[in-house]
Amino acid sequence: MPSSNNTNFHPSIFLLLGTPGMEAIHAWIAMPFCLVYLNALLGNFSILFIIRMDPNLHEPMYFFLCMLSVADLIISTTAMPKILSLFWFHNREIYFEACLVQVFLIHALCSMASGSILAMAFDCYVAICNPLRHSTILSHRVIKNLGLAIVFSGALLFSPQPFMLRWLPYCKTNIIPHTYCEFMALIKLACSDTRICRIYSLTAAFLTGGLDFILIICSYIVILYIVFSLPSKAAQLKTLGTCGSHVCVILVAYTPAFFSFLTHRFGHNVAPHMHILVANIYLLVPPMVNPLIYGIKTKRIRERFLQGFTSLKF
Repeated sequence: MPSSNNTNFHPSIFLLLGTPGMEAIHAWIAMPFCLVYLNALLGNFSILFIIRMDPNLHEPMYFFLCMLSVADLIISTTAMPKILSLFWFHNREIYFEACLVQVFLIHALCSMASGSILAMAFDCYVAICNPLRHSTILSHRVIKNLGLAIVFSGALLFSPQPFMLRWLPYCKTNIIPHTYCEFMALIKLACSDTRICRIYSLTAAFLTGGLDFILIICSYIVILYIVFSLPSKAAQLKTLGTCGSHVCVILVAYTPAFFSFLTHRFGHNVAPHMHILVANIYLLVPPMVNPLIYGIKTKRIRERFLQGFTSLKF
Protein backbone atom coordinates (compact mmCIF):
# COMPACT_ATOMS: atom_id res chain seq x y z
CA MET A 1 0.00 0.00 0.00
CA PRO A 2 1.22 3.54 -0.67
CA SER A 3 2.58 5.42 2.28
CA SER A 4 1.99 9.12 2.72
CA ASN A 5 3.52 9.80 6.15
CA ASN A 6 6.97 11.18 6.84
CA THR A 7 8.53 7.95 8.10
CA ASN A 8 11.61 6.86 6.18
CA PHE A 9 11.14 3.62 4.32
CA HIS A 10 12.57 1.67 1.41
CA PRO A 11 9.64 0.33 -0.61
CA SER A 12 9.99 -3.11 -2.14
CA ILE A 13 7.44 -2.16 -4.80
CA PHE A 14 6.68 1.08 -6.63
CA LEU A 15 3.38 1.87 -8.32
CA LEU A 16 3.47 3.47 -11.77
CA LEU A 17 0.67 5.97 -12.27
CA GLY A 18 0.88 6.30 -16.05
CA THR A 19 -0.27 9.63 -17.46
CA PRO A 20 -2.14 11.53 -14.72
CA GLY A 21 -5.50 12.87 -15.90
CA MET A 22 -5.60 10.56 -18.93
CA GLU A 23 -6.34 7.25 -17.19
CA ALA A 24 -9.65 6.90 -19.04
CA ILE A 25 -7.90 6.69 -22.43
CA HIS A 26 -4.87 4.61 -21.41
CA ALA A 27 -6.09 1.69 -23.53
CA TRP A 28 -6.37 3.93 -26.59
CA ILE A 29 -2.95 5.50 -26.02
CA ALA A 30 -1.46 2.01 -25.80
CA MET A 31 -2.53 1.15 -29.36
CA PRO A 32 -0.25 3.61 -31.19
CA PHE A 33 2.48 2.88 -28.63
CA CYS A 34 2.23 -0.80 -29.46
CA LEU A 35 2.36 -0.13 -33.21
CA VAL A 36 5.41 2.10 -32.75
CA TYR A 37 7.14 -0.61 -30.70
CA LEU A 38 6.39 -3.37 -33.24
CA ASN A 39 7.67 -1.19 -36.08
CA ALA A 40 10.81 -0.43 -34.06
CA LEU A 41 11.43 -4.16 -33.56
CA LEU A 42 10.84 -4.98 -37.23
CA GLY A 43 12.91 -2.06 -38.53
CA ASN A 44 15.94 -2.51 -36.29
CA PHE A 45 16.06 -6.29 -36.66
CA SER A 46 15.84 -5.80 -40.43
CA ILE A 47 18.73 -3.31 -40.37
CA LEU A 48 20.87 -5.69 -38.31
CA PHE A 49 20.06 -8.67 -40.55
CA ILE A 50 20.68 -6.79 -43.81
CA ILE A 51 24.02 -5.36 -42.67
CA ARG A 52 25.09 -8.74 -41.28
CA MET A 53 24.29 -10.56 -44.53
CA ASP A 54 25.65 -8.01 -47.04
CA PRO A 55 29.49 -7.82 -47.09
CA ASN A 56 29.26 -4.55 -49.05
CA LEU A 57 27.75 -2.92 -45.97
CA HIS A 58 30.60 -3.91 -43.63
CA GLU A 59 31.79 -0.33 -43.39
CA PRO A 60 32.31 2.01 -40.40
CA MET A 61 29.06 3.93 -40.90
CA TYR A 62 26.99 0.74 -40.90
CA PHE A 63 28.84 -0.72 -37.93
CA PHE A 64 27.89 2.34 -35.91
CA LEU A 65 24.36 2.08 -37.32
CA CYS A 66 24.23 -1.49 -35.95
CA MET A 67 25.28 -0.19 -32.54
CA LEU A 68 22.51 2.42 -32.73
CA SER A 69 19.96 -0.25 -33.69
CA VAL A 70 20.98 -2.53 -30.80
CA ALA A 71 20.74 0.37 -28.34
CA ASP A 72 17.34 1.38 -29.74
CA LEU A 73 16.04 -2.19 -29.47
CA ILE A 74 17.05 -2.53 -25.83
CA ILE A 75 15.79 0.97 -24.89
CA SER A 76 12.33 0.39 -26.32
CA THR A 77 12.13 -3.17 -24.94
CA THR A 78 13.18 -1.97 -21.49
CA ALA A 79 10.26 0.47 -21.31
CA MET A 80 7.51 -0.64 -23.70
CA PRO A 81 6.33 -4.02 -22.31
CA LYS A 82 5.75 -2.48 -18.87
CA ILE A 83 3.98 0.53 -20.38
CA LEU A 84 1.61 -1.73 -22.34
CA SER A 85 1.01 -3.85 -19.23
CA LEU A 86 0.18 -0.67 -17.31
CA PHE A 87 -2.13 0.78 -19.96
CA TRP A 88 -3.95 -2.39 -20.97
CA PHE A 89 -3.99 -4.53 -17.81
CA HIS A 90 -3.61 -1.86 -15.08
CA ASN A 91 -0.50 -3.66 -13.83
CA ARG A 92 1.05 -0.75 -11.95
CA GLU A 93 3.47 -2.64 -9.70
CA ILE A 94 7.19 -2.76 -10.39
CA TYR A 95 9.76 -4.16 -7.97
CA PHE A 96 12.31 -1.70 -6.62
CA GLU A 97 15.22 -3.69 -8.08
CA ALA A 98 13.52 -3.88 -11.49
CA CYS A 99 12.91 -0.14 -11.30
CA LEU A 100 16.61 0.51 -10.66
CA VAL A 101 17.61 -1.74 -13.56
CA GLN A 102 15.18 0.12 -15.83
CA VAL A 103 16.61 3.50 -14.79
CA PHE A 104 20.17 2.34 -15.49
CA LEU A 105 19.42 0.68 -18.84
CA ILE A 106 17.42 3.58 -20.22
CA HIS A 107 20.00 6.23 -19.34
CA ALA A 108 23.09 4.16 -20.19
CA LEU A 109 21.68 3.02 -23.54
CA CYS A 110 20.51 6.52 -24.46
CA SER A 111 24.11 7.57 -23.85
CA MET A 112 25.35 4.74 -26.09
CA ALA A 113 22.86 5.72 -28.81
CA SER A 114 24.10 9.32 -28.64
CA GLY A 115 27.71 8.10 -28.80
CA SER A 116 26.89 6.01 -31.87
CA ILE A 117 25.40 9.06 -33.61
CA LEU A 118 28.56 11.02 -32.74
CA ALA A 119 30.72 8.22 -34.19
CA MET A 120 28.64 8.33 -37.38
CA ALA A 121 29.26 12.08 -37.55
CA PHE A 122 33.00 11.43 -37.25
CA ASP A 123 32.73 8.93 -40.12
CA CYS A 124 30.99 11.57 -42.28
CA TYR A 125 33.66 14.10 -41.35
CA VAL A 126 36.53 11.81 -42.37
CA ALA A 127 34.75 10.65 -45.55
CA ILE A 128 34.25 14.24 -46.75
CA CYS A 129 37.25 16.09 -45.32
CA ASN A 130 39.91 13.41 -45.75
CA PRO A 131 38.49 10.76 -48.11
CA LEU A 132 41.85 9.35 -49.23
CA ARG A 133 42.76 8.37 -45.67
CA HIS A 134 39.29 7.17 -44.63
CA SER A 135 40.19 3.49 -44.45
CA THR A 136 43.46 4.31 -42.66
CA ILE A 137 41.93 6.59 -40.05
CA LEU A 138 38.90 4.38 -39.45
CA SER A 139 40.69 1.05 -39.42
CA HIS A 140 39.11 -2.06 -37.89
CA ARG A 141 41.08 -1.52 -34.70
CA VAL A 142 39.96 2.12 -34.39
CA ILE A 143 36.33 1.17 -35.03
CA LYS A 144 36.51 -1.57 -32.40
CA ASN A 145 38.05 0.81 -29.85
CA LEU A 146 35.45 3.48 -30.59
CA GLY A 147 32.67 0.94 -30.12
CA LEU A 148 34.09 -0.24 -26.80
CA ALA A 149 34.57 3.36 -25.64
CA ILE A 150 30.93 4.18 -26.43
CA VAL A 151 29.66 1.13 -24.51
CA PHE A 152 31.90 1.46 -21.46
CA SER A 153 31.53 5.24 -21.14
CA GLY A 154 27.73 4.93 -21.06
CA ALA A 155 27.83 2.07 -18.57
CA LEU A 156 30.39 3.69 -16.26
CA LEU A 157 28.87 7.16 -16.31
CA PHE A 158 25.42 5.94 -15.28
CA SER A 159 26.39 3.03 -13.02
CA PRO A 160 26.17 5.28 -9.89
CA GLN A 161 22.47 5.94 -10.55
CA PRO A 162 21.04 2.71 -9.10
CA PHE A 163 23.24 2.99 -6.00
CA MET A 164 22.21 6.61 -5.42
CA LEU A 165 18.55 5.68 -5.66
CA ARG A 166 19.07 2.59 -3.51
CA TRP A 167 20.65 4.56 -0.66
CA LEU A 168 18.07 7.35 -0.63
CA PRO A 169 15.39 7.27 2.08
CA TYR A 170 11.84 7.54 0.77
CA CYS A 171 9.23 9.11 2.99
CA LYS A 172 6.59 10.61 0.74
CA THR A 173 4.99 7.85 -1.31
CA ASN A 174 5.83 4.86 -3.46
CA ILE A 175 3.68 6.11 -6.35
CA ILE A 176 5.65 7.21 -9.43
CA PRO A 177 3.63 9.63 -11.60
CA HIS A 178 5.14 8.26 -14.79
CA THR A 179 4.85 5.36 -17.24
CA TYR A 180 8.32 4.01 -16.42
CA CYS A 181 11.02 4.43 -13.77
CA GLU A 182 12.89 7.66 -14.40
CA PHE A 183 15.78 9.01 -12.33
CA MET A 184 14.32 12.45 -11.58
CA ALA A 185 10.86 11.00 -10.90
CA LEU A 186 12.36 8.83 -8.15
CA ILE A 187 14.50 11.68 -6.81
CA LYS A 188 11.31 13.67 -6.18
CA LEU A 189 10.03 10.90 -3.87
CA ALA A 190 13.07 11.07 -1.57
CA CYS A 191 12.90 12.89 1.76
CA SER A 192 16.61 13.71 2.10
CA ASP A 193 18.75 16.37 0.44
CA THR A 194 19.08 15.41 -3.23
CA ARG A 195 21.19 18.32 -4.51
CA ILE A 196 24.18 16.07 -5.21
CA CYS A 197 21.98 13.64 -7.15
CA ARG A 198 20.49 16.49 -9.18
CA ILE A 199 23.93 17.97 -9.95
CA TYR A 200 25.12 14.52 -10.97
CA SER A 201 22.08 14.10 -13.25
CA LEU A 202 22.73 17.43 -14.99
CA THR A 203 26.44 16.69 -15.34
CA ALA A 204 25.82 13.22 -16.78
CA ALA A 205 23.25 14.61 -19.21
CA PHE A 206 25.74 17.22 -20.43
CA LEU A 207 28.63 14.74 -20.73
CA THR A 208 26.50 12.47 -22.90
CA GLY A 209 23.86 14.13 -25.05
CA GLY A 210 25.03 17.71 -24.54
CA LEU A 211 28.71 17.22 -25.29
CA ASP A 212 27.96 14.77 -28.12
CA PHE A 213 25.63 17.31 -29.73
CA ILE A 214 28.24 20.09 -29.48
CA LEU A 215 30.88 17.86 -31.14
CA ILE A 216 28.40 16.86 -33.88
CA ILE A 217 27.65 20.54 -34.59
CA CYS A 218 31.38 21.30 -34.76
CA SER A 219 31.98 18.44 -37.20
CA TYR A 220 29.16 19.63 -39.46
CA ILE A 221 30.46 23.20 -39.44
CA VAL A 222 33.73 21.87 -40.87
CA ILE A 223 31.86 19.58 -43.28
CA LEU A 224 29.75 22.48 -44.60
CA TYR A 225 32.86 24.63 -45.01
CA ILE A 226 34.49 21.90 -47.12
CA VAL A 227 31.31 21.21 -49.11
CA PHE A 228 30.70 24.83 -50.06
CA SER A 229 34.33 25.12 -51.13
CA LEU A 230 33.69 22.59 -53.90
CA PRO A 231 33.67 24.11 -57.41
CA SER A 232 30.31 22.84 -58.71
CA LYS A 233 26.80 22.84 -57.31
CA ALA A 234 26.33 19.21 -58.38
CA ALA A 235 29.38 18.14 -56.38
CA GLN A 236 28.11 20.06 -53.36
CA LEU A 237 24.69 18.39 -53.49
CA LYS A 238 26.18 14.94 -54.03
CA THR A 239 28.55 15.35 -51.08
CA LEU A 240 25.80 16.66 -48.80
CA GLY A 241 23.60 13.74 -49.86
CA THR A 242 26.05 11.30 -48.32
CA CYS A 243 25.24 12.75 -44.88
CA GLY A 244 21.51 13.27 -45.45
CA SER A 245 20.42 10.16 -43.54
CA HIS A 246 22.67 11.00 -40.62
CA VAL A 247 21.32 14.56 -40.36
CA CYS A 248 17.76 13.18 -40.21
CA VAL A 249 18.79 10.77 -37.44
CA ILE A 250 20.35 13.66 -35.49
CA LEU A 251 17.12 15.67 -35.71
CA VAL A 252 14.97 12.69 -34.70
CA ALA A 253 17.21 11.78 -31.76
CA TYR A 254 18.03 15.17 -30.26
CA THR A 255 14.87 17.22 -30.88
CA PRO A 256 12.59 15.25 -28.51
CA ALA A 257 15.50 14.73 -26.09
CA PHE A 258 16.17 18.45 -25.69
CA PHE A 259 12.47 19.29 -25.67
CA SER A 260 11.91 16.74 -22.89
CA PHE A 261 14.91 18.06 -20.95
CA LEU A 262 13.84 21.71 -21.26
CA THR A 263 10.21 21.10 -20.35
CA HIS A 264 11.30 18.99 -17.39
CA ARG A 265 13.71 21.64 -16.08
CA PHE A 266 11.97 24.89 -16.99
CA GLY A 267 8.43 24.09 -18.13
CA HIS A 268 6.81 24.44 -14.72
CA ASN A 269 3.53 25.52 -16.32
CA VAL A 270 3.41 22.51 -18.66
CA ALA A 271 0.79 19.93 -17.68
CA PRO A 272 2.27 16.75 -16.08
CA HIS A 273 0.77 14.46 -18.72
CA MET A 274 2.57 16.48 -21.43
CA HIS A 275 5.91 15.93 -19.66
CA ILE A 276 5.21 12.20 -19.60
CA LEU A 277 4.05 11.96 -23.22
CA VAL A 278 7.15 13.83 -24.41
CA ALA A 279 9.36 11.51 -22.35
CA ASN A 280 7.68 8.51 -23.98
CA ILE A 281 8.11 9.99 -27.46
CA TYR A 282 11.81 10.44 -26.69
CA LEU A 283 12.14 6.71 -25.92
CA LEU A 284 9.83 5.24 -28.55
CA VAL A 285 9.89 7.35 -31.72
CA PRO A 286 13.65 7.40 -32.57
CA PRO A 287 13.94 3.56 -32.44
CA MET A 288 11.08 3.36 -34.95
CA VAL A 289 12.16 6.22 -37.24
CA ASN A 290 15.91 5.55 -37.47
CA PRO A 291 15.57 2.30 -39.48
CA LEU A 292 13.01 3.99 -41.76
CA ILE A 293 15.41 6.84 -42.48
CA TYR A 294 18.27 4.54 -43.45
CA GLY A 295 15.92 2.11 -45.20
CA ILE A 296 14.49 4.86 -47.41
CA LYS A 297 17.56 7.04 -47.99
CA THR A 298 20.25 4.34 -48.32
CA LYS A 299 19.97 2.62 -51.67
CA ARG A 300 21.83 -0.58 -50.74
CA ILE A 301 19.77 -1.15 -47.58
CA ARG A 302 16.54 -0.36 -49.42
CA GLU A 303 17.35 -2.80 -52.25
CA ARG A 304 18.26 -5.61 -49.87
CA PHE A 305 15.08 -5.05 -47.85
CA LEU A 306 12.94 -5.13 -51.00
CA GLN A 307 14.70 -8.29 -52.17
CA GLY A 308 14.00 -10.01 -48.86
CA PHE A 309 10.38 -8.83 -48.82
CA THR A 310 9.86 -10.05 -52.40
CA SER A 311 11.33 -13.47 -51.64
CA LEU A 312 9.03 -13.83 -48.60
CA LYS A 313 6.01 -12.73 -50.62
CA PHE A 314 6.52 -15.17 -53.44
